[in-house]
Amino acid sequence: MCYIRNDHIGQCSRSRKEVITINSKFNSLKSEKQQHIINAAIKEFVKSGFEKASTNEIVKEANISKGSLFNYFNSKKDLYYYLIDHSIQVIEKIYEQIDYNETDLFKRIQNIGLQKFHIQQKFPHVFDFLASSIQEESAEVKDIIKQKVDPIYDEGKEKIYKDIDYSKFREGIDIEKAMEILNWTMFGFVEKALQQIDSFENIGEFGEQYLKAWKNYSEILKYSFYK
Repeated sequence: MCYIRNDHIGQCSRSRKEVITINSKFNSLKSEKQQHIINAAIKEFVKSGFEKASTNEIVKEANISKGSLFNYFNSKKDLYYYLIDHSIQVIEKIYEQIDYNETDLFKRIQNIGLQKFHIQQKFPHVFDFLASSIQEESAEVKDIIKQKVDPIYDEGKEKIYKDIDYSKFREGIDIEKAMEILNWTMFGFVEKALQQIDSFENIGEFGEQYLKAWKNYSEILKYSFYK
């Protein structure tokens, strides 16, 4: 895929010839406004899917005019493509922060969960968007999803579990299932934390309590899985 911004900065992939224009005016907006528009659009696409997603709902949620939206993006499809790229960049930032010197699975997942928590404070639906995109049936966007989203998940699995010390697990434990349970617990814990954070005035204090609570959960799981 090639996409070209008005400032002529772009990326190309030999597998697609389609040209998508993203107005540089969007990139010149204040980050808070960009964030608000991104969150509104992602929320609607997650809720309705590509075909049924309403740009009227997006502009209403983002508190902008429809003319402004299409001044930033030529079409709903361009907007969707932009969100795909944005979401992939979010995921890649998490992968870049993985400490491969830390071989304990629990500590590795804890670190990833904390990064996910901080990202979801700014973009609460970004992970839901990527997950929902995999189930997207629209022929208009299916190719770009297969081209860009599927590989990032495959890459992620490899990176998240790279160099983990599996010898810590007890004999007879199904390690793959144990990892699934650990992931479900951590990411469910992140969702719960995000729902509670608004009741805390001091984010630093909340972070300390969050870490303490997670360690209590992880100790229970370690007792179940580790030697």
